[in-house]
Amino acid sequence: MESKSIILSATLPNIHDNPIESELDQTSQNIEAVLDFYTREEQKIGSSQRMLERISEFIGQPVFLGLILLFVMIWIIASTILPLLYNIAFDPPPFLWLQGIVGLGALLTATIVLTKQNRFAKLEERRSHLDLKVMLLTEQKATKLINLIEELRRDLPNVKNRHDIEATALQQSMSPDEVLATLDSSNESENQATPPPNLQKTQAITNKTSTL
Repeated sequence: MESKSIILSATLPNIHDNPIESELDQTSQNIEAVLDFYTREEQKIGSSQRMLERISEFIGQPVFLGLILLFVMIWIIASTILPLLYNIAFDPPPFLWLQGIVGLGALLTATIVLTKQNRFAKLEERRSHLDLKVMLLTEQKATKLINLIEELRRDLPNVKNRHDIEATALQQSMSPDEVLATLDSSNESENQATPPPNLQKTQAITNKTSTL
C-alpha cells in the first residue's frame, strides 16, 4: 500500500503548484509580447533614422554643450587676437560668420530632435491605442463577471434576492461613442460658459459705459 501511494503521489500533478506556474506563464507571455512589440518597432527604423537618433543622443549630453561653448570662445578669441598680431581680419565683431554657423547648427539640431520626437509620438500613439483596446476589453470582462455573479446570486436559494442599483448600472457595458459624445458636449458647454478673453474685455467695457 505504501508503494502504491508513493507511485500515485509521484504521478499525480501537484495542484498547489499549477496556479503559480500558470501565473508565471501568463506573466512571461505578457513580457514577451511587450518585448516583441518594441523589437518590431526597432526593426522598422532605417539606417538614416538610427544615425539621426545617435546624433540626437550625443546632442542631449552635457559634453555637447561644453563643446559649443569651447568653440564659441575659441572663435571669439581668434577673431579678436589675429587682427592685432598678424593683421588678419578673421571675423570682426559683431561676428557675422559665427552667428551664421550657430544659427545653422541650431536649425540642424532642432530638425534632428523633431525627427526623433515624431517617431516617439507615433510610437506613443500606437501604445495609447493599445491601452484603449485593453481597457475596453477589461471593461467588457468586468461587465460579464458582474452579470454572472448577479445571475448566480439570483439562482442561489440561500441568498436573499434584492435589487442592487449599482450592480444594475454596472451590468451595462460602456459605449465608447457615448463617452466621446458626452465629453464633446461637456467641452462645448465649458467653452460657452467661459467666453474668450477678448469677449470678456468687450463685455467689461460695455458694462462700464452703461454704468456711466
